[in-house]
Amino acid sequence: MAPTDRELASILTGARTLAVVGLSDRPDRDSNEVARYLQEQGYRIVPVNPTVASVLGERAYPSLSAVPPDIAIDLAVIFRRSEAVPEIVDEAIARKVPAVWMQLGIENGPAAEKARRHGLRVVENQCTMQVHRRLQLPRVGS
Repeated sequence: MAPTDRELASILTGARTLAVVGLSDRPDRDSNEVARYLQEQGYRIVPVNPTVASVLGERAYPSLSAVPPDIAIDLAVIFRRSEAVPEIVDEAIARKVPAVWMQLGIENGPAAEKARRHGLRVVENQCTMQVHRRLQLPRVGS
């Protein structure tokens, strides 16, 4: 049930603010590299990590539900283990986040199905940076 390239492009071009769940402040970590790339492409990054105060110049929040409601999140990008996904999906549903994107190696069928039942768009086991590059999507606002 993998999304088509057209659906992937629609998710990424329709988003402006990305909550990156599990974003590390260590530049050598995949989450940091991907978030930095996405930030360079014009996306607003909202770090979600309870162990850091800020990442990439943005204030970090301990959970998706702790992000202030005045920050509209268009996409939750997940860099957590697959077993952590159900809680993140529940928070995304409660916040009415339109889509969740599980990075490479991250899948959780029951959580993905629950998200879909609640109207969220779902991507599993794909890298946002790789997809953005492969589809040659424009910078946000271009």
